[in-house]
Amino acid sequence: MKILALNCGSSSVKYQVYEMPAEATLAEGQVERIGFADAIL
Repeated sequence: MKILALNCGSSSVKYQVYEMPAEATLAEGQVERIGFADAIL
């Protein structure tokens, strides 16, 4: 089973995808400074 964990802040979103029950990280990333000209993906 795959689990998507999201952490949504006021100007950023961070995520991780886990494979369970092994607790292995399959993917992770972040989007920062949402709504600003210098946003980072």
